[in-house]
Amino acid sequence: MIHINIWGLRRLINMGLNTYLVMGRRGEVEQLLRRAREFLETAEYQRGRGFYDLAAFSLEQALQLHLKAKILSMGVEYPRTHSVRTLLRTLSEIAPEAERAKVEQILDDYLLELGILEDAYITSRYITRDYTEEEIDRLMNAVRRVMELVP
Repeated sequence: MIHINIWGLRRLINMGLNTYLVMGRRGEVEQLLRRAREFLETAEYQRGRGFYDLAAFSLEQALQLHLKAKILSMGVEYPRTHSVRTLLRTLSEIAPEAERAKVEQILDDYLLELGILEDAYITSRYITRDYTEEEIDRLMNAVRRVMELVP
């Protein structure tokens, strides 16, 4: 018997029953991690071409998908949000006791960068915001570091 919550059901409907049953949770985690790596690589290319607003968006997507994969790999459906801070808070709540302090430290250490990444998601879709090369470098370093700390 398959047990699934409403978000999982919505995903099941969108993906199709056969795809979900074949891919399963493990396959979805792998797919999310692959897409996170691809968004990170895309951000590097965009930065090199001077497309800083697109690089910021790609960095946000890379981190968002990475965190969703980590939550899902712990056996929990990830929340339907684009907020990387919310995803990190969720990880903090479900992480083993020894890991909670590390996740909370990430939230503290990268508070500004995480907020800018969330803004990048919104501004990429609705309003224009210019980013500098230095901002993108700082965001890229933060995203890489968070992805390393939340392996």
